[in-house]
Amino acid sequence: MNAQQIRQTFLNFFESHRHHLVASAPMVIKNDPTLMFTNAGMNQFKDIFLGNSPVKYPRIANSQKCLRVSGKHNDLEEVGHDTYHHTMFEMLGNWSFGDYFKKEAIEWGWELLTDVYKIDKDRLYVTVFGGDTDDNLPADTEAFNYWKSWIAEDRILLGNKKDNFWEMGDTGPCGPCSEIHVDLRDEAERQLTPGAQLVNEGHPLVIEIWNLVFMEFNRLANGKLQPLPAKHVDTGMGFERLCMALQNKKSNYDTDVFQPIIKTIASLSSIEYGTSSETDVAMRVIADHLRAISFAIADGQLPSNNKAGYVIRRILRRAVRYGYTFLGLHEPFIHKLVPVLVDEMGGYFTELKSQQTLIEKVIAEEENGFLRTLANGIHKFNHYIESNPETSQIDGDFAFELFDTYGFPVDLTALMAREHHKTIDMDGFYRGLEAQKARSRKDAAIELDDWVVVNAGLPEVFVGYDTLFADTYITRYRKINNKGKTFFQIVLAETPFYAESGGQVGDKGTLKSEAENIEVLDTLKENNLTIHLTAKLPDDISAGLRAYVSAGARQNTANNHSATHLLHHALRQIMGNHVEQKGSYVHPDYLRFDFSHFQKLSEEELSAIEHRVNAMIRENHTLNEHRDIPVEDALKRGALALFGEKYGDIVRTISFGPSIELCGGTHVKATGQIGYFKIISESAIAAGVRRIEAITGEGAEKFLNQQLNILTQVKEMTKNPADVLKGVKSLVDENHKLRQQAEALLDEKIKSISNELIQQAIPKEDYRLITSQINMEPDAVKNLAFKIKNAGNDFLIVLASLHEGKPGIVVALSDELASAGKYSAAAIIKTLSREIKGGGGGQPHIATAGGSFVEGLEQVIQKARSGSF
Repeated sequence: MNAQQIRQTFLNFFESHRHHLVASAPMVIKNDPTLMFTNAGMNQFKDIFLGNSPVKYPRIANSQKCLRVSGKHNDLEEVGHDTYHHTMFEMLGNWSFGDYFKKEAIEWGWELLTDVYKIDKDRLYVTVFGGDTDDNLPADTEAFNYWKSWIAEDRILLGNKKDNFWEMGDTGPCGPCSEIHVDLRDEAERQLTPGAQLVNEGHPLVIEIWNLVFMEFNRLANGKLQPLPAKHVDTGMGFERLCMALQNKKSNYDTDVFQPIIKTIASLSSIEYGTSSETDVAMRVIADHLRAISFAIADGQLPSNNKAGYVIRRILRRAVRYGYTFLGLHEPFIHKLVPVLVDEMGGYFTELKSQQTLIEKVIAEEENGFLRTLANGIHKFNHYIESNPETSQIDGDFAFELFDTYGFPVDLTALMAREHHKTIDMDGFYRGLEAQKARSRKDAAIELDDWVVVNAGLPEVFVGYDTLFADTYITRYRKINNKGKTFFQIVLAETPFYAESGGQVGDKGTLKSEAENIEVLDTLKENNLTIHLTAKLPDDISAGLRAYVSAGARQNTANNHSATHLLHHALRQIMGNHVEQKGSYVHPDYLRFDFSHFQKLSEEELSAIEHRVNAMIRENHTLNEHRDIPVEDALKRGALALFGEKYGDIVRTISFGPSIELCGGTHVKATGQIGYFKIISESAIAAGVRRIEAITGEGAEKFLNQQLNILTQVKEMTKNPADVLKGVKSLVDENHKLRQQAEALLDEKIKSISNELIQQAIPKEDYRLITSQINMEPDAVKNLAFKIKNAGNDFLIVLASLHEGKPGIVVALSDELASAGKYSAAAIIKTLSREIKGGGGGQPHIATAGGSFVEGLEQVIQKARSGSF
């Protein structure tokens, strides 16, 4: 079977057992503060396990895109070095939500593997949970007894909590699990060592292939286990490992999942796969990382410098570094692999095909940017070597700076150091690395207590589309500690507060009782709960409250959100239907809208877009809202969906005249409420992705008034109210003329000083010394040193300077003198800069330094004259 057939066989099998097939959720998670990426197939069903969402289909199956590069489930460092770990992988899974349990899960798992896929039963082993005294959990004898119906008892192994009790994280749904392992070793090896002895021992060919998790508990923040409202089944089978087993390979990377990509990498690098361990690892890393990067971009996550975007950028740069260091690929190449990936996986994951052009352009731009960064890092490394010729060991802080700022892996720095016969202070490097990790942990540390239920049984409902206040009760709350400050998260029975999601910020407002007012600082969404953040709890937490949303902020937010819909429509109307929304941010004060387009918008295009949006505002289109409409019907009506978002079967549509979109946000009742729309900037945020920032209503009015005030002041300054442009142009021309005159005078002054200093040159044994204190701007002193050094072949120049109270030094050597190698301006400046309590650097022919000790300038001149450098 090829990979596509293996995937389809799995889906067909469970469909025949009355499982509803669902699409993979996006790999990048948008509205769950506890997770950045989908790291297991069950993530999209977490609300069902917790009882926060109703069960629509009691049986489900799918193939889920997963990414494991951070947190508890982090496989990044193993990728490429072994045969079976990956960053992005497919998880084939089947689920039961309160329907079947252990008996059917075990029976169907065995049937699929042995009867359908025809895996040799003698190569399979299973593990079951052996119990845990800390959690007071007995061994899973139920699963053990069911397995005895299908497999010999000596192939059923008891596992510990680490291997056979599955937990998504420190808190959340969990339960005992039963793993199926396959022994892929050659027959001779199997005769020497029984497979049972190698299960869960890290052997690359005796591996877990399928995990059947029996969800029974919820792990609380205090560590205790709480029974779930119902028992569920959550199974996950690694697609890549299954392909390895069925295609009789010894490595996931030898299957047809990866080989087409690896062969293309081999062709681009002119290095045959299998030639050496080092290049093989590099090819495997690149093939793996290509998938993670491409799927993330297809799901709407662009590389950036924060959160999920930073993780994707790190993965991409890691792939570039492996190609650069081990395969000699010093030009962008990863984007050339995208068509191969699309050919292999775009049939099932159609988002790869629809977003292929964007994926290629974003990766190519990132590659170009990082290769420039690498070049800068190499330049900085070479400068360090030139400035420290006597040092045999690279400073650990400097190695960490290259890693942290320029993305250099320390092994690349070590390779470059060896070329100069130097080592690295690895202890210093790891100190810097650990300090960085400690800072990150501290910044990210949020302590969450368990939920305290107050008014049990009350439904938790959002009513904020229709009202800005509601009489309500607290249903649950928990205390959180964030950076040393204590807050409370409150859930209400009825809430008018909109929780941050879909790019729109959360509401703020007040919870009022007869005795007190409590400020709601923010509103968030977690596991389908609307969470209100406060600095305190009501004195009587069980009493009734009235919840008030801040009306002004909500109105401004609605203005801006509705404006994004009008902007999206205008962009597609004026620029073309290739425009797709790639993200947005809606705040009471402004809006951001990201969209696909491959060049900068002209002033004429921006003006036309702005004019069209304002025309739709003046047309005063009324809101046409459908809250509960099947997603297929909404799409047939022309509703635009944001790529990378996963929509339910029932959706909400928002229409203003010709604009119709799927949206869960808050909006104006008619477009006239927006008032006025003004674009304040347009820029690129990635290859093929542009960003417009705009303001509306009162914000736009204030902005225009500020611009008019500035214009009035300019008129007064130019004393030309009749033609302000002519007045400004006159000032610019006059300034340019004066600058030219000043530069000419300075050139004459430098020429005169240069001639004078050359006449005063002091002959030494193998050079002529020129040294003096010249109190001019630092750039002028440097230009003077350049002019002198180019006037002869044996000048060594040391110029001290004092400008605006700050001392400085310039050291320069004639090119011939510098080339001889006996003297280096960079080495001399390092010695002399100590006299002014400063530092600096440069090249062998010229170097500069600044400092703080003015009195040291005289000593600089004396040391230069005595040759004490």
